[in-house]
Amino acid sequence: MATKDLSAYDINSVPSAENMSFGIVVAEWNWEITSALAGGAIDTLKKHGAAEENITVKYVPGTFELPLGGQFFAEMANVDAVILLGCVIQGETRHFDYICEGVTQGTKDLNLKYNKPFIFGVLTTNDEQQALDRAGGKHGNKGDEAAVTAIKMVGLQRSF
Repeated sequence: MATKDLSAYDINSVPSAENMSFGIVVAEWNWEITSALAGGAIDTLKKHGAAEENITVKYVPGTFELPLGGQFFAEMANVDAVILLGCVIQGETRHFDYICEGVTQGTKDLNLKYNKPFIFGVLTTNDEQQALDRAGGKHGNKGDEAAVTAIKMVGLQRSF
């Protein structure tokens, strides 16, 4: 099965982010990977016109804590969208399943509760190499994809 390039998109399909503000929550666990995702997201937001002062980055210990970090943004900061960036790598136990399910449900709940885009930028891979390949490696950067999604969702919300 082919994996798409997470950094490839039609640049003309993305609205300007010039008047948009973003929160980014980054998991510290698997830092080599999550910091690369954050770098990709920040670069992509700026590429589309977001001002540096309109991008706020905060950190949580692990991927499971991303939804609460997102909720803090919703309740304590004036942002148009929140990007949640993390990485969960399959291990020998069911821990992977519980973390992935929790952060997925938590992100969905935030979207519906706050009527604001919360973007799921979480890698869920079988091994570290797959994660590296999707954090700026041969499959692009999931952070780029998450930033483009955030911009598009803010644009959609504003169109109503």
